Amino acid sequence: MNYTQSQYEEFLKILKIQKRDPNLDALTQITNAYLTMIPFENISKIYYKKKYGLMNMPDFDLYLKGISLHNFGGTCYSNNFYLNKLLDYLGYDVRLCGADMTNPDVHIVNVVSIEKRDYLVDVGYAAPFFDPIPLDLNQEYKIAFGADEYVLLPRSSNGYSELKMFRNGCIKHGYCVKPQARSISEFEMVIKDSFRESATFLNTILLVRFGWQSSIRIHNFSLTETQFQRFKQIEIKNKEDLINNIFRYFAIPKEIIAESIGLITNFEDAWN
Repeated sequence: MNYTQSQYEEFLKILKIQKRDPNLDALTQITNAYLTMIPFENISKIYYKKKYGLMNMPDFDLYLKGISLHNFGGTCYSNNFYLNKLLDYLGYDVRLCGADMTNPDVHIVNVVSIEKRDYLVDVGYAAPFFDPIPLDLNQEYKIAFGADEYVLLPRSSNGYSELKMFRNGCIKHGYCVKPQARSISEFEMVIKDSFRESATFLNTILLVRFGWQSSIRIHNFSLTETQFQRFKQIEIKNKEDLINNIFRYFAIPKEIIAESIGLITNFEDAWN
């Protein structure tokens, strides 16, 4: 896939950042901008499948158009892949890597090498990974955020890095990063599988937008506001209330929200 300079310039404009020489501080600025300007959300996935019959990631133009016109973001495939392309354009030593959950390669992440150190950069996990996370660990790396705690373990003997997500002290989710560089074409079948009728992100609602050490998360009929270690969870009463809250906090057009959630009959847990 070949992308144009004008597309990358539009992307930088969306993120409200300037092109800088690659370094850790600039990379941190990019990850912060991505998390705060582009939400994790699956409304666009449901909507694009219904509107266009999409069975793959949106192309770059559609991805950027969705952000600009509808305040969309994406899930792991689009958010992390297009971040990968942007980092490559900016001159970073970045590789796209697969991550295993219950099944192999159902998540993708970025591993960026700066001054001979590898960093995990993941803007597609609906997680507060504001800073690049070093992978050459001697001890656990922990991020506490509201009711959640993310624990990255030191690399195993085969170079894999395991991330565990805890919620209210109980393990909830996680993934294992494989360090080999991959092409997006290697994930073609996994991505296509994520559009099957029974796939999780066609049967749940999950939107997360981050601010400075804060977030708004809407997961089905629950809204969670987090500020540092404090959090408040609010019950969403019905579909109309759900539409109104998504519009209020994410500014996605109401007709798109209504059309998308109207296709869901069984609201599944996104982390199961």
